[in-house]
Amino acid sequence: MILSGFADEAATDLAGQIRVTRKLGWSHIEARSVDGQNLNDLPEDKFLEVARTLDEEGIQVNCLGSTIANWGADLDTPFNETLVQVDRAVKRMKVLGIPMIRIMSYKVYADAEGRALDQRAVERFDRLKQICGRFLDAGLTPVHENCHTYGGMSLEHCKRLLDELPGLKLVFDTGNPPLTNDFSRFFPYPKQSSWAFYERFRQHIVHVHIKDAYFEKTSGAEVYTFPGEGQGDVVKIVHALKASGYDGALSIEPHMAVVFHDKSVQSDADSRFRNYEEYGRRFMKILDGAGYKAKDGSN
Repeated sequence: MILSGFADEAATDLAGQIRVTRKLGWSHIEARSVDGQNLNDLPEDKFLEVARTLDEEGIQVNCLGSTIANWGADLDTPFNETLVQVDRAVKRMKVLGIPMIRIMSYKVYADAEGRALDQRAVERFDRLKQICGRFLDAGLTPVHENCHTYGGMSLEHCKRLLDELPGLKLVFDTGNPPLTNDFSRFFPYPKQSSWAFYERFRQHIVHVHIKDAYFEKTSGAEVYTFPGEGQGDVVKIVHALKASGYDGALSIEPHMAVVFHDKSVQSDADSRFRNYEEYGRRFMKILDGAGYKAKDGSN
């Protein structure tokens, strides 16, 4: 079992990301951004500098947190631009020895009130088949995150995604369901259940993001919490993972001091660092309680 995390939530610069990872006793990072830019979008010279530093410091990358087909990606975007991203990601994953890449399934189309519109399924799946195919042909594993894109709209949407895309695996984010509408229900849509998602798709899950949150109905706010304090069923799911023999990666993604998709959620550098470290230590206690030996990121 590998312990990792989106260390760009602790520090913008790579040195800070490495420092917090070492303080936790871990040796892996889930790479998303360095100096505010996604790893896959860095200029080549900057990327090679990052690769050298990671190698010299003995830090490995368990998964590339790409922006490919994410919640901001529109099907009207020229597809050749996406394929350029995919091909560049393949090359960079080979350089860093990264086995899997986080992708999504394009933005959800909804009206001004939030009602789902036609999701352009044929075009969507055609693109995703080509994206996944390029990674699979390169011996790499594309993993879909249950975020605010097609595959996160409901359990049925996720099932159809898996049916349409053989070879696609799942990275399960425990904190997303409590904040995500269930588009399989009547409007106004209720939120989803993390435990229900885990039970339905456990055989497809090869990676897990540890996040916890709840939706404040009165204010409409998304509230992120330490693991075990929200409605993401984190403790229950970790115990279930242990009982099932899961030995993949577990990556923390606090979203408490900084949120990748919401620039209004920002904190000073010291607070970010301390929050991430505290989040990691609290999560290791949950792991210990489930029977995992969390020290140094191994079981």
